[in-house]
Amino acid sequence: MTLRDQIIARAEQLPQMPAPVMRIMAYLSKPDADLAELASAIEYDPGLTVNVLRMANSSFFGGAGGITTVRDALFRLGTRRVVQLVIASGVAPRTQPPVAGYRLAEGELLRHSVALGTGAEVLARELGLRAPDHTFTAGLLCTIGKIVLGQFLEVDADQLLTLSSKEDIPFEVAERRILGIDHAELGALLLKRWELPSPIVNCVRWYMDPDAAQDEERDEALDLIHVGHVMATMSGIGQGLEGMRSTVCQDCFDRLKLTQDALIDSMAQMVTTLAEIEVILSRTGA
Repeated sequence: MTLRDQIIARAEQLPQMPAPVMRIMAYLSKPDADLAELASAIEYDPGLTVNVLRMANSSFFGGAGGITTVRDALFRLGTRRVVQLVIASGVAPRTQPPVAGYRLAEGELLRHSVALGTGAEVLARELGLRAPDHTFTAGLLCTIGKIVLGQFLEVDADQLLTLSSKEDIPFEVAERRILGIDHAELGALLLKRWELPSPIVNCVRWYMDPDAAQDEERDEALDLIHVGHVMATMSGIGQGLEGMRSTVCQDCFDRLKLTQDALIDSMAQMVTTLAEIEVILSRTGA
């Protein structure tokens, strides 16, 4: 069995997201899903209800305060946005612990993930675009493969860094050379096993190198998320071991018609918003 096969086999043994989150995702896959029943399914879990309401009342997620029930959240924010909040609630606790293999201290991976998803959405607003509904969720999930590689599999960080520096190659290329798989592909395999929607899986799979995706796998969210990652990295948020050693897709900038001024303004908004969202998501593990 190759090292790649061993890593995938270990990843497949990991538990899914919390049961309430998976239950909501399974319910939403039904063609006859009813809003009232959906609200009841969320309210069945008190912890999940609290987390959803915390996020629903955030200005970033579209709430203006005063949302006191899950039904209010569904009515005022819409089903898809509430589903984003449910998924975020399930993911955040997993990204809080330190990830030794990538030299990320406690909370740093969560901070980078939040900055990535937040950056993608504020960028869309800055450019006058309507971000696809899955943009924030996909952005938040992009680094989940690092949890598997760096925390559960104890990646040899020095070996990866040495290869990346010696051959002047992006860090994800060093991952593939040494491990047979990179964190983006592993994350996508994990999310596919968890039966998350394919647009989210595709964004996670190709966020480091959007031009490598097939046409049917690429959407506007992917370009936004890639630039969100670039903005988070340039801002020094959760860089960890790899630092600036990652691919920058110029075609994404061109497709989005992104100017330097828009990039700078979006980065400023991302940093401003990050603190609020990070606090909310950090508390989902409480």
